Amino acid sequence: MLGHFHWRHRQFKYLVWLWNRESSWNVHASNPYSGAYGIPQAVPGSKMSSAGKDWPDNPWTQIRWGMRYIKSRYGSPSAAWAHELATGWY
Repeated sequence: MLGHFHWRHRQFKYLVWLWNRESSWNVHASNPYSGAYGIPQAVPGSKMSSAGKDWPDNPWTQIRWGMRYIKSRYGSPSAAWAHELATGWY
C-alpha cells in the first residue's frame, strides 16, 4: 500500500509508531471521550465509511482510510508522526 501513496518503505516505521501509540493496531479501539475509532483513530469513526462499508471491522479498510488521511493532511507518515510528537494527536 505504501507504493500506492508514493511513499518509500522507510515511511512504514512511522505508521507503526503512530498506530501503536494511537490504537495498538486494534481494529475496534475506541476512545469514549473523543469518539475516535479503529486503527487510525478516526473522529468520528464513521468517516472511514468513505473507504468501505466494512470499516467497523476490516483492518484493511481502516488502514487504507488512515493512509489517505495522512497523505491529504500531512503528506507522509513521518510528518504525521512529527505532529503526533509535538501535539499528542495527528
